[in-house]
Amino acid sequence: MIQTKYFFEKVFSTERMERYYAAHPKNEAIAIIHYQSNIELSGSFYACLSVFEVALRNALNRELITKFGRKDWYRIIPSVQGLNGLNYYITEAQRHISNRGEIVTASKIVAELTFGFWVSLINSQYEKILWHDLRRAFPYMPKTQRQRKNISAPLNNLRTFRNRVFHNEPICWSHAYIDNIHKEILQALYWINKDIPTWLKEYDTVNDVLDKISKRLGWQ
Repeated sequence: MIQTKYFFEKVFSTERMERYYAAHPKNEAIAIIHYQSNIELSGSFYACLSVFEVALRNALNRELITKFGRKDWYRIIPSVQGLNGLNYYITEAQRHISNRGEIVTASKIVAELTFGFWVSLINSQYEKILWHDLRRAFPYMPKTQRQRKNISAPLNNLRTFRNRVFHNEPICWSHAYIDNIHKEILQALYWINKDIPTWLKEYDTVNDVLDKISKRLGWQ
C-alpha cells in the first residue's frame, strides 16, 4: 500500500495530521512515519496505564469501604456535605449499568466509575473530608512526602496523559518527555504497592518502543 498525505488526511483528518506535517515541513514521508510512531508508542502504554487505573481504583475503593463501613459507599456520597461534586459521576455510572439491562451492584459501580472520578477524590476540594482516609491507599509513599498535593498533582498529570493516549492524541514528541511520564506511572504504582512495578516489567514495552522510535526519528 502506498502511504500518501491524501490517504492519511482522508482517514485521520487534516487537523489531526497537520501537527506532524508542521514538524517535518520538507519531508512528508517522515511526517507520516512520525504519526505512525505516535500510534505505536501509545499502544505500548496500554499495559502500564491499564494496571495503574485498576490498582488506583481498587486501592481507593478499599479505603472508601473502610471509611463508610459498607461496600456500597456510593449511596452515602450524595448525603455527605461537600461531596456533591461527585454525584454526577455516580449517577452516570448507575445509568450506564441500567441501560445495559444489568443489576446495579457495588462491584459494577466501582468498575464503571471513570478514571477522572477516582483521581478527583484526591483534589483539594475534598481534602478535609476524604484525604485522612484515602492517604492509606498509598502506603509506600514516604511519610514525609505523603501529602495530598504531592499525590494529586502527578495523578492529574497522568490522567491527562492517559486521556491523550486513549484518544489517539499526539504524545510522541521527545524521548525525555515520554521517559519522565513513564517513570511517573511506575512511581505512582509503587506508592500503591511496591511489588507492582517489578511484576509489570514482563508486560511493559514502553522503554523498548521508545528506544526504537528515538532511533527512527533521530531523537537525541
